[in-house]
Amino acid sequence: MSSETIVTAIFLITAIVAAGVLASQVLPAVFSVSGTASSTAHQMDVQISTDITIVNTYANTSSYAQVWIRNTGDERLSTNELDGSIIFVGAPGDFEMTTKNDLSSDGWTYEIIGDGNAYLDPGEMLHVTVLSDKIPGTIGDVVTFQFVLPNGVRRSEEFTVS
Repeated sequence: MSSETIVTAIFLITAIVAAGVLASQVLPAVFSVSGTASSTAHQMDVQISTDITIVNTYANTSSYAQVWIRNTGDERLSTNELDGSIIFVGAPGDFEMTTKNDLSSDGWTYEIIGDGNAYLDPGEMLHVTVLSDKIPGTIGDVVTFQFVLPNGVRRSEEFTVS
């Protein structure tokens, strides 16, 4: 009888220790997964509510293109996000990736047409000027343009040199 009590007590103590070890190992993993899922959901929400539309385009024979882009989403875009954006431009099948600079070499710059704050608010317009040797120099040639935001939202347009 006393041996049964001792065995039961040992099993009970083992079960409590095992439950403690399991809880100390499983709960942090659950919280980590929960945090990751929450972060991913927030990023997806921002990406879904971010939208831009290419409204108008123009390219001339001197390697310059101008593009007007409207923020049609619910999210405002900061100048840091715009500065981190990438543009692909050139002829179809012969284009290059350009980054923001002062147009002293191939690259692009922008102006926010809006209320003058440091954001491209919903409904405001972005005027982008691109300089690239890959822009065709003959009237009627096709130009491929793609604007990619840091969060992955991108818009493309093809237009002709005039």
